[in-house]
Amino acid sequence: MKTEFKCAVPVLPSQNIARDLDWYCQNFGFVKTFGDHRYAGMRLEEIELHLQWHADPPDDPLLGGSVVRIFVKNIEPYFESLVIKGVITCDKLRKNTAWGTHEFGLYDLNNNSIVIVEDIASSAEKTS
Repeated sequence: MKTEFKCAVPVLPSQNIARDLDWYCQNFGFVKTFGDHRYAGMRLEEIELHLQWHADPPDDPLLGGSVVRIFVKNIEPYFESLVIKGVITCDKLRKNTAWGTHEFGLYDLNNNSIVIVEDIASSAEKTS
C-alpha cells in the first residue's frame, strides 16, 4: 500500500498562544480546535493553522525558518523510501505518540522544519 498525502499544516511561531489565537479568531474567523499555552490549532473551513510557542532565544532552531506539518495516510512506505535514499535515519519515526500520531521530521536546506504526520485515529477510521 502506498502513502496517501492528505494536507499540509503550517506551524507558526508564537510568543503568546492565547493572544495570537484571539487575533486569528477575531480578525479572520478561525476557530480554535485544540491546544494549550504551548501548542494550539485552529481552523477556518478547510484551512488549518497551528501555533507553537517560541521564546526566540539565539539558539532557537526556528530562527529564520518555519514549520510545515504534512499529513498523510500510511506513513511507513514514504518513511522507508526516505531512509533508503539516505535523507533520514531509520530511528527517526516516532510511533504512537502521546498526541495520537506516527510522525518523523527533518530540516530542509533553509532550516525549515518539515514534519510528516499520520493521525492514527483518522487513518484507522478510513480503513475500517
